[in-house]
Amino acid sequence: MEEAYIIDLMRSGNTDAFADIVQHYHAPIQRYLYRLTGDYEMSQDLAQDTFIQAYQNILKTDSELSFKAWLYRIATNNALQVRRRKRLLSFLPFSSLKKPELAAGECPDEFEKNLEIQEALQKVPQEQRTCLVLHFVEGFKYREIADTLGISEEAVRKRVARGSREFRRIYSHGGVR
Repeated sequence: MEEAYIIDLMRSGNTDAFADIVQHYHAPIQRYLYRLTGDYEMSQDLAQDTFIQAYQNILKTDSELSFKAWLYRIATNNALQVRRRKRLLSFLPFSSLKKPELAAGECPDEFEKNLEIQEALQKVPQEQRTCLVLHFVEGFKYREIADTLGISEEAVRKRVARGSREFRRIYSHGGVR
């Protein structure tokens, strides 16, 4: 996918070109947001918000922009904003009490293992979890993560290392549930 070409098309007035960006990035962005929030419905809403914000601001961007990093930064900011709002609320919404459902064709053992992994991941501190998901799940290099989050590469390395240790500790000790 040639993002620069699509951005150029949009700058010349062809706003339909943005549909190609949404089609290409929707699933990865939603997966990323799910791993950050642990809430499937929330990840769908945040992904939609991410693309709306990207659409509204894409014409204001620099042509040398790393589009992927920019899009993930918007998604990260949206997830962090939700986390801030949740801290302000003093009640637990009923929607968060719902358990995820087994997908068609998914093995119950595999489903249970994935659920345990997700629960363990949610117990890793947010800054570390964000770096872990970007690196191990989304395949970002440390430099790309640093650009996306506006931190140094060394900070990314430390967060990935600490987050990996914390995840292994929680997951191996059955610290889920």
